[in-house]
Amino acid sequence: MQKLSASGFSARMRAWFPDREFFMRSEGQVRFIKVSSRVQMIGAGAVAGLLLVWVLSISGMAIANYLSNRDRASLLDREAKVASSESRLKAYGDDLSKVKDDLNRRQDFIEKATQSVLGDLPKNAKSGETVSDSASEAAETVTKVSMAVPGAADLARIEARQLAYIEGLTRLADRRAAAAEAHLTQLGLNPQTMLASLDDKTAQGGPLIDMATSSDGTIDPRFARFAASLARMDALERSVAGLPQVLPASLEYISSGYGYRANPFTGGGGEFHPGLDFRGPMGAPIYAAAKGTVSFVGQRSGYGNVVEIDHGNGLITRYAHMSGFRTVVGKPVVPGEQIGLIGSTGRSTGPHLHFEVRVGDRPVNPRPFLEAVPDVFQKSGPGAAQADR
Repeated sequence: MQKLSASGFSARMRAWFPDREFFMRSEGQVRFIKVSSRVQMIGAGAVAGLLLVWVLSISGMAIANYLSNRDRASLLDREAKVASSESRLKAYGDDLSKVKDDLNRRQDFIEKATQSVLGDLPKNAKSGETVSDSASEAAETVTKVSMAVPGAADLARIEARQLAYIEGLTRLADRRAAAAEAHLTQLGLNPQTMLASLDDKTAQGGPLIDMATSSDGTIDPRFARFAASLARMDALERSVAGLPQVLPASLEYISSGYGYRANPFTGGGGEFHPGLDFRGPMGAPIYAAAKGTVSFVGQRSGYGNVVEIDHGNGLITRYAHMSGFRTVVGKPVVPGEQIGLIGSTGRSTGPHLHFEVRVGDRPVNPRPFLEAVPDVFQKSGPGAAQADR
């Protein structure tokens, strides 16, 4: 753009505000009024200046109002925090029974909120359970505190209620862990193998954040036991959640079972088959059998194109002989999600899916897992008789 000179600017302004003449007729006489361009420019400037002053004043008032409200809100927030702390201090000093009522209400809230998710907690121990029962000890504590420090008796009762609740949670965790353990055992899996992750301290780290239940930094053994039971329950239930629960392919029939079979290429000799073979058309979809994370996509000797899914705690499912992949390493998958296409790559006599379940990198029979899927083997059609050939 060319810079506008002073003379050019003056000429442009005169073009915008040319000299104007107005005439007025009054009583037969005509009068002419001339308004020069200079007068027009002065008037326009005055109007623009007044408008600018108005805008600035409105903006200034808005900014001042905003800052005032912000400072007031901040002040009120600080006052609320101080008032809250002071009110609690006054409550402890003036009315200990009110503090007791507040703590009881909070415990009520905790118990009712968790009951909606966990159900009723076990109150009595079963034969063989090792969870502590502090009921008699807590009652004795309440009696002694009532005699020594009468004002603290109500707090001792709340403590007894808290201990009973944590022991109920521990029993529930132990019973859920036992149910998961029984399910794994029924499927021929060793629960201790699935729990090995709890003892594996490799590849762990992070900031040190101590947990304690006492001011001296120690942990009440009942709370430590609860934490251990909860961790065991979580590991076993995650193992159950990672078990195959969806057919990895549409079931026309199982063309080869788990275990001993004749050599499919020569018809003679014997070999160990570490999985199940699902016969199907080339390009048919292959699905993830359980929730997990894809840990391998590529080729393995004898298997051809392979996808492996890690379900945690040493459990892996393997899908082989694929004609195409539909997933990538690191992808979380859900049961029934497509991960590939049936093919005949690797050591194969025709299009099928070779499906393996491996625990601790050792193959286990997948059939018990799939038998848990409702009516799975009733859908196999005319070839069902060959299922375990």
